Amino acid sequence: MGSVSVAQEHDHSHAGEGSWKGGASPFKASYGKLMMWYFLLSDAFTFSGFLIAYGALRFSVPTWPVPDFVFSSFPGGFHHKPLLFVTLMTFILLASSFTMVRAVQEGHRENKRGVVVWMLWTIVGGLAFLGCQAWEWTTLIGEEHMTITKNPFGTHTENGVYLMGDGHDIKEGDTFQAGQSYLIHKHDGEWAPLKYKVSGGPDDGVVKEQKFGPKAFGALFFFITGFHGFHVLSGVAFLLIICLNAATGLYVKRQNGYEMVEKIGLYWHFVDLVWVFVFLCFYLL
Repeated sequence: MGSVSVAQEHDHSHAGEGSWKGGASPFKASYGKLMMWYFLLSDAFTFSGFLIAYGALRFSVPTWPVPDFVFSSFPGGFHHKPLLFVTLMTFILLASSFTMVRAVQEGHRENKRGVVVWMLWTIVGGLAFLGCQAWEWTTLIGEEHMTITKNPFGTHTENGVYLMGDGHDIKEGDTFQAGQSYLIHKHDGEWAPLKYKVSGGPDDGVVKEQKFGPKAFGALFFFITGFHGFHVLSGVAFLLIICLNAATGLYVKRQNGYEMVEKIGLYWHFVDLVWVFVFLCFYLL
């Protein structure tokens, strides 16, 4: 009997060795990839909440700045180029997604040089995007005087004609239609709201002063695009670290297809995808 029990225990131990190894990887993904997907899912909920809040405020306000009018500047002193600069920004970021794909492909081939070269191009694309965003913010804050509390951009709610001059020497300038965009500039450090005379309707001939645009526009724009920019900056930092590790041959010993490059690639593609939705909400609607 003793020999039988020992044999049974020996069989059970061998059975356990074959079946108790922590189970198979879920979705055929490693633990690191799975955790990255969990993080990206939670981050997607965060961005969704911000963009839904933007949409709710956007459509609850009777007037809202027209993107073609607000985002019409281009480096070099060019103006009235609607959405041209932000289109360039979008192209740069999407192009960096392509270079990231190439880096992952070279990692699967265990090609260290290819991984490093394509990751460097991805880093260049990320830095170029951040430079473009810095120029856009500088233009809106420094030249257009838009802040989180003041929004000089807006749209007219009625027809009218601009009044120019002071005192008794007032002349009528350009006419405008309801729904057109306007911009109030600072003069000598002071806000100078536009004056206009209403044409048509029950207030025909009444002189009014143009009000600022909805305050929420500036606050939401700087917060959401800044939050996305922080993700891009973080991504560039991680890309640089992983690129240096790859260059030193750290991942060669692991022989796992440069999985770390693939994980940072998932993050970078997510950042690019989020920008598509930010672009849609702020620049197209």
